[in-house]
Amino acid sequence: MLKQTGILHKIKLKMVTKDIGTMDIIYLRDLRIDTVIGIYDWERRMKQTIILDLEMGTDIRKAANSDNIDDTLNYKAVAKRLMTFVGDSEFELVETLAERITEIIMAEFAVPWCRLSLNKKGAVRGVRDVGVIIERGNKE
Repeated sequence: MLKQTGILHKIKLKMVTKDIGTMDIIYLRDLRIDTVIGIYDWERRMKQTIILDLEMGTDIRKAANSDNIDDTLNYKAVAKRLMTFVGDSEFELVETLAERITEIIMAEFAVPWCRLSLNKKGAVRGVRDVGVIIERGNKE
């Protein structure tokens, strides 16, 4: 059996890390934002609450080692950005809003992969939840 010296151990660790990938997920659940959304006249005259569930792929190891917020995806900054953007938006379709949200997350926060569930509660009588789930980017 080979003794794992410092250099050999680092090489082996690097190979294992490369093989298994480095996709960790930082998430936001139940982010509620009031916005104008919808195609009907009554929807254009009032704000409705949409609910976002968001998963964002990242590698948290640097932050875990440094214990420094600057080394991670800052979920508070993401939430604040989305609250401002969604709150000020006036899209007709949830599909359009969902696409724009993922574009912001990926472009402004350097996220390679995200999955978004956008829920427009009460959009259809007799149905509790209506919305879209989209996944963008690569998990690798």
